[in-house]
Amino acid sequence: MYIRKAILDDAKGIAKVHVDSWKSTYKNIISDEFLKNLSYDQRKDLWNRNISKKGNYIFVALNNEGEIVGFADCGKRESNNIDNSGDLTSIYLLEEYQGKGVGKQLFKQLFLQFEELGYNRVFVEVLEDNKTRYFYEYYGANLFKADKITIAGNELNLLIYEWSNIGEVLSKLR
Repeated sequence: MYIRKAILDDAKGIAKVHVDSWKSTYKNIISDEFLKNLSYDQRKDLWNRNISKKGNYIFVALNNEGEIVGFADCGKRESNNIDNSGDLTSIYLLEEYQGKGVGKQLFKQLFLQFEELGYNRVFVEVLEDNKTRYFYEYYGANLFKADKITIAGNELNLLIYEWSNIGEVLSKLR
């Protein structure tokens, strides 16, 4: 497994992981109709923009064949007005690579990036029914607040977690 910064040529591979992982992660959470209509092309366009956007930090995980099997990104959301803080925006893996340490390596890369940026607080938004929240909790995330979000006409519980000590998180990952 190899982790590196994303480049524009990665947008297609990231899009595939994004769509496929949404279909497995959010099955029975978000409507089947919505998930069925996710498009690789639309997500490729999104990731071309995201990779090109200043202040976005995107990393990809490649398998031994050089295929993208996961990605993670971070930065600072426009809605984040808290000084010296950033946002973990996503970590997604193809289902067959989950539970094998790939997510942990991507997570570590994001926290190294936060450390480099001088952030001392990190936030992540996760749907309450998404089991990834337990991964975040394991690494010391504390519930900051809960909110509601509507996706495909379904009102869902959105949890916002916070890490207030990046050094502590990194020491668990070393």
